[in-house]
This record gives sequence, structure tokens and C-alpha cells, in this order.
Amino acid sequence: MFPPLNEQLDIISRGTAEIIRVEDLERKISASIRSNTPLRIKLGCDPSRPDLHLGHSVVLRKLRQFQDLGHQAILIVGDFTGMIGDPSGRNKTRPPLSLEETRANGQSYFEQATKILSSAKVQMLYNSEWLGTMTFADVIALASKYTVARMLERDDFERRYRAGEPISMHEFLYPLAQAMDSVATRSDVELGGTDQKFNLLVGRDIQREYGIEPQVTITMPILPGTDGVEKMSKSLDNYIGFSESPREIFGKTMRIPDALIQDYYLLATDTPADTLAAIRSRLADPSTNPSTVKRDLAKALVTLYHSAAEAEGAEREFNRMFREKESPDEIQEVALAAPEGRIGIIPLLVDAGLVPSRNEARRMIDQGAVSVEGARIQDHNAVLDISGGPVVRVGKRGFRRVRPA
Repeated sequence: MFPPLNEQLDIISRGTAEIIRVEDLERKISASIRSNTPLRIKLGCDPSRPDLHLGHSVVLRKLRQFQDLGHQAILIVGDFTGMIGDPSGRNKTRPPLSLEETRANGQSYFEQATKILSSAKVQMLYNSEWLGTMTFADVIALASKYTVARMLERDDFERRYRAGEPISMHEFLYPLAQAMDSVATRSDVELGGTDQKFNLLVGRDIQREYGIEPQVTITMPILPGTDGVEKMSKSLDNYIGFSESPREIFGKTMRIPDALIQDYYLLATDTPADTLAAIRSRLADPSTNPSTVKRDLAKALVTLYHSAAEAEGAEREFNRMFREKESPDEIQEVALAAPEGRIGIIPLLVDAGLVPSRNEARRMIDQGAVSVEGARIQDHNAVLDISGGPVVRVGKRGFRRVRPA
């Protein structure tokens, strides 16, 4: 038994960037209710990045909503398309992966994705099952169904073409291959980020070419990273990962700009609409300290990926670390090569894993962000006696207890 049409539309449309086309979605849901048949909701996952973060959770939460409404989730692991490399949103080609690499990454993706999805209600497929069996004649027939002019309408291709940067022929095959996923699965709806809009629309066109009713495409906004500027990305170190500790999730959430609190609540949690309205009212009230709302958000996120008890514990530790300036309960201990128990501050910071390079060590010292046992270090050439196992701190969250090896 499916919920009524209006109820489903209200849930599905929440937080979306675009639905193409809404009238098609209404018709598909109505037919689903009449026939008591679930819709087939497709999401392709990128096997080049097996470590998931809140940016990935936006479309996964939308897929979970479809599951909860009674529809069939189809998770496509692009093990075959991963060997092409999706150029979406890029100004240069992405290095392709081997089939073995994409399979291993896909399994890791699935294990993390089921922290959000119901594993009992998701069909996981590898697109090598149908793409790997296509002959060269099949590929030519597929390529004949789309024009180069249409391909160059895509923003990233157009930019590269105008800039005189090379576009390999195999890159044109990526959206066609992704479209064949929609043909093979006969998907009713496909989800993706706004950067995937072109590929999703190609899926509609190619389904039509193969005599299949075109899928509805639903795009979700791109979640900004904790810096509030760039798209959330591990390479930019502005991410909050699914598998991070409660302390990390809480602390990173507290770093997001106040202007993003509502977006994170809307896109990265399952907060009900009436609660979202109350949060908007609180933030609009000049007497509200946004930090208190951000704390609630941080606890909500820790609860989603860990538990309510661990969320409370993460907040207590945050208070100790940032309000009371105390060290965390557990500090990683590292043994360093230190003749006679003495070592320079810069090699100490690098060897202890507190900074990635000597230049970064110098920069953090200049910013006054380095302390040993609570005493700020200001001299690049400082030599420390670590025989007593002092606690070294860099920034707000970097702690190590160091001892001679």
C-alpha cells in the first residue's frame, strides 16, 4: 500500500533542485498506486571515490525517501564506466580505473551507503553486466543516436572545446554508457547532483530511442563543504565523512559558516518540515546565537551515523576541548626519533603527523597555533625535550603525546 500522491510528492520534492518533469512524476506515481507496483529509482555511484561524506548523503537520503515510500532502489556501481572516467564538471580528463579497482571501491561504497539506505530494499548492480557484453557494432548503433552538437552543449565540454583543450572520443561515450544503465534497468526515476543533469537527460533521450518510457530526472543541490565556499571534497579537506568519529563529525560541523546551517539541516538530515520552519525562525531572531543551533545540528549528524549517546559524549568533549581548553580524553601517542630525547619543533610536527609538510609547520607556528603542554611555540628553531611525553597541540583539533623512540 503506497501513500497518497500528494503525500509522496511533498516528500520527494523536499530539497530538490529540479524535477524533470513534475507532470511525468505525478503520472508515474499515480500509475504505481493504481497497479500497486513500486517505481524503479536509479542512482549511479562513482567507484573512483570509495570514501563517502555528507555531500554524497544528499542523493542517498533522497533515495532512502523513495524506499520508505515503498519504491525499489537500484544502486548502479559504475565498474565499467569507471574505466572511462566521468568528465562531468571537470576541465580535464579523469584517469580511468581498472575493473578490479572499480569493483573493490564499489563494494566499499555499498557498505557505507547502507548506513543511510535500507540494505534489504536496495538492488545493487554492476553496469559491466550489460556494458561489458556490447559489441563494437552495438556501440556504433548507440553512438548514432546522439550528435556531437548535443554533446558540446554540456558545459564542461563546451569550456574545454573553446579553450582548445583536448576532448577524447571515449569521453563522449560516458553519458551514452550511463544512459544504457537506464535502458538496462528500465528506471522510472534517476537521481543525481546538479552536476549530473546533462547525463541524466541523455538517459531520458536514449530510453526513448529504445522504446522505453523516459525516466524522470531529479537533481539535488551540491552541498558546500565546511569552508562554505567549495563543493564538499576530500581533496579540499572540507568534508565530513560517514565513517569519521563522533568527535570529528561534531567538531567539523561546528566549523561550518552560520549561513549554511539551514542547508545542512535540509540536505544532510531527515529533520521534519515543521522543525525546519522552527529552526528558520530561531535563526532569524537576532537574540539567537547561531552556535546553539549549530550544536543541535552537530548532535543530529553524530546521531545519524553513530548514536544519540555518542552525540552527547561528542558535545561534552567539544566543551572540554574548546570551552575549557582541555585536551581530549584519548590522545594518540607517537614515538619519534629523538637523540638524547631532544627534537626540533618542525620535524616533530611533521613526524608526528600533525602537519603535512615543513612549510605548513612554519605557517602554523607563525599563526600561533602550536603549543606544547599549553605553552605557545613561536620559534621555528625551538628544540624540545620530549623525554617526559609532552602533549603537543596544533590548531583546535590536533593533539599528540610524543615520546622518544
